[in-house]
Amino acid sequence: MKAQVFRGVKNLSYEEIPVPSLEPSEVLVQVRVVGLCQSDIKKILYPLYEPPRVFGHETAGVISAVGSDVKKWHVGQRVAVMHHIPCMRCDYCLNENYSMCDTYKNIVTTAGFAPSGGGFAEYVKVPGHIVENGGLIPIPDDISFEEASFVEPTNCCLKAVKKANIQPGQTVLITGAGPIGLMFVMLVKYFGAKAITTDLISSRIEKAKQVGAEAAFDARDADLPEKIRTLTNGMGVDVTLLAVPSDKAFFQALDCTRKGGKILFFAEFPDEVEIPINPNVLYRREIDLMGSYSSSFKVQSLAADIVFNRRIDVKALISDRFPLQDLSQAVEQAVKPTPETYKILIYP
Repeated sequence: MKAQVFRGVKNLSYEEIPVPSLEPSEVLVQVRVVGLCQSDIKKILYPLYEPPRVFGHETAGVISAVGSDVKKWHVGQRVAVMHHIPCMRCDYCLNENYSMCDTYKNIVTTAGFAPSGGGFAEYVKVPGHIVENGGLIPIPDDISFEEASFVEPTNCCLKAVKKANIQPGQTVLITGAGPIGLMFVMLVKYFGAKAITTDLISSRIEKAKQVGAEAAFDARDADLPEKIRTLTNGMGVDVTLLAVPSDKAFFQALDCTRKGGKILFFAEFPDEVEIPINPNVLYRREIDLMGSYSSSFKVQSLAADIVFNRRIDVKALISDRFPLQDLSQAVEQAVKPTPETYKILIYP
């Protein structure tokens, strides 16, 4: 089969590799669509993992083979694939910190080499633990593979919305109107809150309004805090979701978030970034800082419901489609987006 093999930093090799062989408990999925995620891009561009690997995890496809012990699934079923499933028994899982679970981190779908997601290939193998514990999600007949590939990123964003306890009637600032920021806008609106968005690209500012933002501003606007206070009866927003890894965005969030509000870090910052802060700012204003990493098993069914019942319009986020052989070009476009670049999908 063809796959895009990570051979080193900024080095993807489109090559022929063996189709993964199956153990009795495993399932093989023919990949029809896989989303290009910022986490994939970081793994390709920076020395985070030893090669060789096959990345890609926002996967939708068709079951092409099942192991001899698999009873619930059959060849030909259309499925969205969750590349991690927690053990549900460790102390992390019992405290609903599913993404910290060792099983979650270490048992991963694979196209070969060190298991790393495997979606950037014609076929991906789903380990038995994932098969048996909810990692395959049937796609309804009227839902496209493209739409189904959004179940995993929707889960990640939904986890953050739930963790920040966003409530109807609240106002939420979302820094960044890329595909993740725009999905946050949709989810915030779906749950009855009002979204305000910032970005550096004028077309993304307009796109945020189109998908439901109450207001959207240039992140460089020196009057942004005052404009947000005007929109929030002088208070500031209840919650800020940091969807870009920018220290400037964080300090802007501090200026725009009300006393007693929350700031949630969703985007992953470079490891060398340090943000100096006077702790009295948090103490006196009672600002909660929190982080949200990856997905949550707890909201998996809700994420699928939101996508499959089209409660948000994920198709509005798609801007580009690339064949698997052009993955390097897709990564380059994601790193240096055109004014119309949003979500990029890859087709093995």
